[in-house]
Amino acid sequence: MSLMSEWRDMAYSTKMDKGKLKKLWDDYFLKEKEVYAQLLKNPDEEVKGTVKELAEKYSLTELEMAGFLDGIQESLKQPNEIEELEADSVVSLAFDKEMLYRNMVEAKADWLYGLEEWDSIFTDEKREELYKIQKQSHTVRREGKKIGRNDPCPCGSGKKYKNCCGRSAS
Repeated sequence: MSLMSEWRDMAYSTKMDKGKLKKLWDDYFLKEKEVYAQLLKNPDEEVKGTVKELAEKYSLTELEMAGFLDGIQESLKQPNEIEELEADSVVSLAFDKEMLYRNMVEAKADWLYGLEEWDSIFTDEKREELYKIQKQSHTVRREGKKIGRNDPCPCGSGKKYKNCCGRSAS
């Protein structure tokens, strides 16, 4: 079984006691915060190594490192092959700074996008801009004018919208 499968089985277990699962995540989030703080101190430096080496470097277990890699995957410049991850798999943590910040916002991980290390990477204005871009990326906007209840139905039936297609919409 790959490290990623083991991590997901453990971290998303439906059989584990809820208290133990919460503790597992609370502990993981503290460690994750420390890893990101270290990575953000030199954001342009590519950190590369085996899963085992990186786990030791950041004081994580190999399973926690697999979880970290799963979380950062979408922010990497070159994604790693994480599904078949083993202790001796070589991985890179070279991330796109803007993408990482936006993904942290999307995950609602304020303990990560609020890290003070971001202050030396982006200005407050840039961080606010990235925050707004990410939040607006999931906002659905109507194209065109809103159809009123008593307007003719756009399907061409000649009926009022409320008595035609609007009936199924409510």
